[in-house]
Amino acid sequence: MADSIISDTCLFYIHDPMCSWCFALSSNLSALQNDLPSNIRMIFLLGGLAPDTTEPMPTDLQKAIQQTWRQIERTVPTTRFNYDFWTENTPLRSTYPACRAILAARKQGAKFESQMLQAIQLAYYQQAKNPSLAITLQQCAAEIGLDENAFINDLTSPAIESELRSEIQLARNMEVTSYPSLRLLHKQKLIAIPIDYLNHQTMIDLVNSY
Repeated sequence: MADSIISDTCLFYIHDPMCSWCFALSSNLSALQNDLPSNIRMIFLLGGLAPDTTEPMPTDLQKAIQQTWRQIERTVPTTRFNYDFWTENTPLRSTYPACRAILAARKQGAKFESQMLQAIQLAYYQQAKNPSLAITLQQCAAEIGLDENAFINDLTSPAIESELRSEIQLARNMEVTSYPSLRLLHKQKLIAIPIDYLNHQTMIDLVNSY
């Protein structure tokens, strides 16, 4: 991926579909995409927040994430979470399955990448479903009109696993340590663009300043 875009000016959005701060940015992210100068491409890159596990999430971590949700609701008042998730599911600290679902959706067409992201976030944060589970991801695939058999096969395929590992490594090479993050690639230099959850114009102005 990096070699094919090194001569372009583009804006990398590094994220994880189960990152709550990424969900908090979603409406401002859409505005950023809409107002981004036409000569700058936005490329979504999966950072991979938490590897595969079947172990239940420790109680203290569950409480910490719920505190993060409350902090987000105070910081970004338009963002709301469905806390039923914590009583209706066995939470797992595993976001890689959701990341693979994004890649499997992308494989069926570029438009499906953002649709799958929205479907996963809706299922997780609004409908109290668990995107760490394949059944939830399959339901998301059906909702956005994917070929379900192809999606199920791709979800566990070596090709998708390899692609995820490559994206995670690229994010690390960009020295990304938190999500969401923005990196502007301009004149073969990577520039960190600070996230503004409340005003996308701040990010547009920074991008335009280079």
